[in-house]
Amino acid sequence: MSRVLTILVAMFTIVFLMAGGMASAYLVGGLVEEHWFTGASRLTNVLFLVLVFVMVIATLLTMAERKWSAFIQDRMGPNRARIALPGLKNRSLGGLPHILTDVLKMLTKEDLIPATANRFMFNLGPILAFAPTFALFAVVPAGPSVTVFGHRVDMVVATPDFGILYVLAIASLAVYGTALAGWASNNKFALLGGVRATSQMISYEVALGLSLVGLFLIFSSVQFPAIIGDIGHAMGGGTGQAQYLWRTDGAFDLGLPAWGIIIQPLGFLLFFAASFAETKRAPFDLPEGESEIIGYFVEYSGMKFGLFMISEFVEVVVLAGVTTALFFGGYHLPFGNEWLANLPVMQEHGWLLGTILGTVFWLKVLFLIWVQLLIRWTFPRFRYDQIQSLGWKILLPIGLVNVFATGALVLWDPSLRALAVLGMVEIGLLVVLTTTTKVPEGGDAHGGAHGAHGHGHDHGHGGHGAHDLPAHAHGAAPASTH
Repeated sequence: MSRVLTILVAMFTIVFLMAGGMASAYLVGGLVEEHWFTGASRLTNVLFLVLVFVMVIATLLTMAERKWSAFIQDRMGPNRARIALPGLKNRSLGGLPHILTDVLKMLTKEDLIPATANRFMFNLGPILAFAPTFALFAVVPAGPSVTVFGHRVDMVVATPDFGILYVLAIASLAVYGTALAGWASNNKFALLGGVRATSQMISYEVALGLSLVGLFLIFSSVQFPAIIGDIGHAMGGGTGQAQYLWRTDGAFDLGLPAWGIIIQPLGFLLFFAASFAETKRAPFDLPEGESEIIGYFVEYSGMKFGLFMISEFVEVVVLAGVTTALFFGGYHLPFGNEWLANLPVMQEHGWLLGTILGTVFWLKVLFLIWVQLLIRWTFPRFRYDQIQSLGWKILLPIGLVNVFATGALVLWDPSLRALAVLGMVEIGLLVVLTTTTKVPEGGDAHGGAHGAHGHGHDHGHGGHGAHDLPAHAHGAAPASTH
């Protein structure tokens, strides 16, 4: 019971902190818009969205992943680090002190550079691996655009015309960091690891870009704001993913929203799988599979190694944020959007609407982060030939079929309802395929299990045939004939 209460308290604390962070972001944005210059809120968004939300969540994930893996494997998890202060000496504090110990270790550990390495390229590798990932979140809207203190505040750092193309372009720069890390170390094993990593990343970039073409066709835009959409102030007046495919009449809007997961379920699976492979995390962690090949950053130590490590967790957060914006309605609720936005208190205090919807966005992000951790500690590592086959022989053809089917249905029914019907059929088929148990040969599942149990029982008690075998069949040397 105490564990359940602890989890509930932690969940409410997380929601409260996220709501407080979003409220602060909107209020500070309104203040700087009023006292500084138009567009100043974009600068404060860098502080709140990128440095606070993304970086803090990524840092906490270093502990959350260890705790979640311990939970799956029925272990205690990290709990040995303590803070030598009165009242805290004998408390594990949920393992949070381990984050401090990791940071101190990275900052104080000796930074070694191989004597034969290219120093400039060696130092540039971790930067190119971390900086592009960190910059990806700049174009992801984390909340609606509202009026605060009489000024418009956009909860996004930048809104370039090329939108999602920026994500694809900047994400590809991480390949250079990986390649440089392996090559500049002047280590044959690191070079092999770097070649292996870049080959995997480039292979899945093809499927990654192809998975989004369907969304471009549906919403006729590559910009995040256009795909996420705006809340309508009249019945059926929403745009993008904020519109309803079917809805009920009445003041409270209830219906089926045009979320990407509904109208592009195959696109979602392709994008999520390809992006997961780009993060180089299990089951796609072949570039760092120590049991098979030494990783591409084997020569790095200290904070340079820390940059490679934290970049993976930043990628987890960014992947969750981009997926939320493209396929889960962004900051929109599945129903009640128009009703909430038209409330007088929301009309008068725009920051309150932004706080609620912004918190919804980050809760979706946390859910997708949890899904990634679940996959990370559930599936075994793929073989390298399986990874390449998945990218080129499965994801790429499915992506092409999805593009052609999407284009045909959008031309046939611009209301997107036919596409939604196809999407729900695809979701149903996926659910059936993933929940159906394969029946063993020779009988039904129950009979096969019963027979296997009986076979094992016979070997344990009545397996006399084993004693009739020659001595050398048990591994013993044959008797001497001399």
